Amino acid sequence: MPRGERTARHHVLIIDDEESTRLLLARYLSKDLKVEAQLAGTCEQALRFAGDYAYDAILLDLLMPGIGGLEVLKEIRRASPNTSTPVVIISVASDQESIGRALAEGASAYHVKPVRRAEIVATVQQQLAARKKSAR
Repeated sequence: MPRGERTARHHVLIIDDEESTRLLLARYLSKDLKVEAQLAGTCEQALRFAGDYAYDAILLDLLMPGIGGLEVLKEIRRASPNTSTPVVIISVASDQESIGRALAEGASAYHVKPVRRAEIVATVQQQLAARKKSAR
């Protein structure tokens, strides 16, 4: 492999309607975990991507225009190549009802914005490791 070239070990879908958040999360994960990030800015785009490709992990904002992040999560869990893919919720919603509903619908973890780099990287790393272990 030529010096400086990195190969992505994991593919992660980042779903958030705020471009700055998508780019920040992608930068954290690509630098710290060497993942390749696919970015989705709408619920419709997210469902299209999740319907076409099996990701290693998905980061999902709950409060999005359109059908919303919770419905995206339900659809991913219902019918997609990502029914067992770890989904990490990243949302400004910090109430116990929102957290409980997301976890009940199949979210693997929940982080309240603003996220700390070390925490989100550690969570994604844990989810990827658990997924790899369960695939054996």
